[in-house]
Amino acid sequence: MVTEILSGGLFGVECRPVRVEIDVSSGLPMFEMVGKLSGEVREAAKRVRVALKNEDISVPAKRITVNLAPADEIKEGTGFDLPIALCLLCAMEMISEDSLSETFATGELALDGRVCGIRGILPMMLKARECGMKRCLLPYENVKEAEVVDGIDIIGVKSLGEALKILQEKTWLENGKAQANDINRECPAEIEAADYEDFADIAGQESLKRAMTIAAAGFHNLIMIGPPGAGKTMAAKRLSGILPPMNREEMLEVSKIYSAAGLLDSEHPLVVRRPFVAPHHTVSNVALAGGGKNPSPGLISQSHKGVLFLDEVVHFGSISLEVLRQPMEEKKIRIDRAHGSCVFPAVFMLVAGLNSCPCGNYPDPKLCRCSDDQVRKYLSKLSGPLLDRIDLCVEMSRMKIGEITSSEETPYPYTSAGMKEAVMNARKVQEERFKDLRISFNSQMSHVDMEKYVELNEKEKKFMEKAYDRLNLSLRSYHKILRVARTIADIDGSERVELSHLTEALCYRSIEDRYWR
Repeated sequence: MVTEILSGGLFGVECRPVRVEIDVSSGLPMFEMVGKLSGEVREAAKRVRVALKNEDISVPAKRITVNLAPADEIKEGTGFDLPIALCLLCAMEMISEDSLSETFATGELALDGRVCGIRGILPMMLKARECGMKRCLLPYENVKEAEVVDGIDIIGVKSLGEALKILQEKTWLENGKAQANDINRECPAEIEAADYEDFADIAGQESLKRAMTIAAAGFHNLIMIGPPGAGKTMAAKRLSGILPPMNREEMLEVSKIYSAAGLLDSEHPLVVRRPFVAPHHTVSNVALAGGGKNPSPGLISQSHKGVLFLDEVVHFGSISLEVLRQPMEEKKIRIDRAHGSCVFPAVFMLVAGLNSCPCGNYPDPKLCRCSDDQVRKYLSKLSGPLLDRIDLCVEMSRMKIGEITSSEETPYPYTSAGMKEAVMNARKVQEERFKDLRISFNSQMSHVDMEKYVELNEKEKKFMEKAYDRLNLSLRSYHKILRVARTIADIDGSERVELSHLTEALCYRSIEDRYWR
C-alpha cells in the first residue's frame, strides 16, 4: 500500500511542492529513499528511525521505500523529516489516510522526537494555500510566522508524538481549532513602525533634503558626494522614514524574502517597515546578489521595496558594484544553478555616499592636498555604466558655524513630517496615473510611458536638445532626467513638466558631470 502527503522544498524565495510517498512491503528489511536527494534529505531516514524509536514506536522489519516526487527536481533541506514520519505512520496504519488528505506537513525531527523549526515557512504556507490544502502541520516555533497567511489552518506541534495524537483525533481536524496547542488563530497585528529619526536633526543641507524628497517621491536612485561629516549617513538613515508605508501585499512579499533567508523575527514575523540595508564595504558579490548551492536571497533582494545604502561606495569591490547594474535596470536577479534557476525580486532604491577625493576636501584648494591623478583615480572606481543608472547626484558642502547654530526656520518644512507629506501627495498622483499599468512610480516608466506622461512644449524640447548635445548625455541619462522632472512636477502639483522642472532635474545630472567628466 502506498501512502502520501504533501510537503515542500525551498528554492530561492519560492516553495516547490513535493509529494512524499511511502510503500511498505515484504522483503529484505531496509529503508530506501529515492527522488534526487541531497545529503541532508538522505539523512532523514536515520533521524526518522531514531525519533520513532524514542517515541516508543517500532518500525516494522520490512522493505520501506520513500519517494519524493517529482523525481527530476533536487530536494534540499531538513523539512521533509516530519512528513516522512507521518506518511510512515499512516503506512503502519497508526493514522488513517484521510487524516493526511488536504494536509501539508514540514519540519525537522530531533533524535528524541522533538519537531524543530526550519526557515522558509512563509513561502511554504503561501504555496500550500495555492495548492488547495486546508491545514498545515509544522513546528510549534514556526506558528507565528505561518499565521501571517490567511485561509489555511495552522497546526503547530512540539513533538512527533503530539503530531500523532492530533492526527488521530479527527474531531479536532473537523473543528479546525488548535485547543491542544493553545495557538492564537488570528493573524498577528501589524505592529506600528518605530519612530524614525527626523531630518530636522540635520542642520542646513537644504539641497540634500530637497533631493531626498524627490528621490523618495519617485523612488529614484541617489548618490551623495561631499566632505566627511557633512551628514550623508545621517540623511540616508532617515530616508526610510519619509517613504510611504507598505501595504499588506508588499509586507508579505518582503516577509517572504526574509523568511527564505532565515531572518524573520520570531516574535514579529511580518515585516512592516520598509527595509534599510547598509552593508559593509567588504561585502562579497555573492552576499550582495545571493547564491549558494541552494540559492538564498542576498542583500540586494533583502532591500526589496526599501533602501540599499552603500556608504563610502568607492571602497566597495569593483565586481560587487558591477553586480548592481543589472538588478537596477531589470528590478530582479536571476540565479542559475545546474539543478534550476530562481529569480529574486530586486525593486530597491540605491543610495550611495562618498567623499569627493581621498582626503574629502576637493575641490577646495585651501584644504585639499590631493593631486589631480589621485582625485581621478579615486572617483573612477565608480564606472560610467553604473553612474548612468543614477537618477540624482547631490553635492554637499562643509557646514558653516552660522548654519549649525542658527535657530531660524527654513521656508520649506524640511522635517521628516513635511517631507513625507510632499512624498505622499506625489505618490497619490502617480498611483492615479499608473492605475491601469503594472508600475507604481515614475522611475519605472518605460520610453513608451514617457511619451504619454512627459509631454514637452517646443521651449522645453529645445532646452533638452541643447542639454543633450552640450553634456554628451546617453539616451539612458536623457530619459532619467525626464523621469526626475516628472517627479518634481508631481511634488509641485503641476500637470505638465515645465522648464523649471527640467532645469532642476538637469542640475542633479550636471553635478555628476562636474566630478566624473
